Amino acid sequence: MIYLDNAATTKPLPSAVDAAVNAMTEEHFGNPSSLHKLGLTASQTVSVARKTIASALGCTAEEIFFTSGATEADNTAVFGAAMSVGKRKKRIVTTSVEHPAVAEPCRQLSQRGFEVVNVSPRDGAFQVEDIVAAVNEDTCLVSCMLVNNEVGAVLPVAEAFLKIKRMYPDTLTHCDAVQAFMKLPVLSKKLNADMISLSGHKVHAPKGIGALYIKKGVHIPSLMFGGGQERGFRSGTESVPLMAAFGAAVSELSENMDKRYVHVKALSDLLKDRVNAAEGLVYNSPENGSPYVNSIAAEGLRSEVLLHFLEQQGIYVSSGSACSKGKKSSIPAQFGAPERLTDFTLRISFSSDNTEADIDELMRALKEAQHTLLKVK
Repeated sequence: MIYLDNAATTKPLPSAVDAAVNAMTEEHFGNPSSLHKLGLTASQTVSVARKTIASALGCTAEEIFFTSGATEADNTAVFGAAMSVGKRKKRIVTTSVEHPAVAEPCRQLSQRGFEVVNVSPRDGAFQVEDIVAAVNEDTCLVSCMLVNNEVGAVLPVAEAFLKIKRMYPDTLTHCDAVQAFMKLPVLSKKLNADMISLSGHKVHAPKGIGALYIKKGVHIPSLMFGGGQERGFRSGTESVPLMAAFGAAVSELSENMDKRYVHVKALSDLLKDRVNAAEGLVYNSPENGSPYVNSIAAEGLRSEVLLHFLEQQGIYVSSGSACSKGKKSSIPAQFGAPERLTDFTLRISFSSDNTEADIDELMRALKEAQHTLLKVK
């Protein structure tokens, strides 16, 4: 099996699996809210995981709130900002390439009287001045992803947020850093974000766990009420196994992020060279994007047909965002890819487990697909 769909989800690290199992067995399975020894042990496990993720993000543990995943983190940030500041400010600035976990909450708010401004790329890239120009004194939130999940483009979040904060210090800033965390440097202070969304299963932890960074001093109202867990911000008994696994994965990945980046960058460069040299194939991703996410197109071969052809060869890729479930996406074209290739686009997303041999097999299978499905000699 050759797995090239890491932007959709990653295989959990053995250390993450072990952490989850340990948190469900022996003396670790207690409820963190219980006052006895088993509860204290579970609470300590959660605390260690929180501190680990905070350290990787360059913030304090008190600024990390665990969630069920990045979708909840994004929704909490967007709706929370609207509830916190939206009574007096009704403008939300975001981008036209956001993940649905941001785009859909913004759409919902637009139906409730908020003005939502979607900034688009210009000449295939986002310009800092375009994002800043969309913000005014009536803006309650600016939400901008750091790495696009379909083509790997890196957006100028830090620069835009810095200028916005200088001009409108009360405007809240949120960054969906799901495809960047533990792959590119993501530090809360350098990003100039009030809130940052993270996902566990994108960084070799299990599904069902994520986190929202909320800068100290920023007030976001609770959206879930009950027993007062997560310091009253998100009630509900903590999923200790998933939190422990998330922390274990981040701990291991933190040790060699630079080395992994160099490895994946070499794979991305090789893929780009091989695709550009092949007849009928096009490399879509923009320059200076994240090497972890690569968009290619095979002319004449519809994405879904080609995806299943590759699956039969034991090669797993996606046709775009896994959350789109095959729906046609405009995002590659927004970053400069030819619109005529929209129906023929695949996303190749790497982890450090991938090798050059995986690319060799992918290219072989793509050539075979052209020969078999298009009758190209």
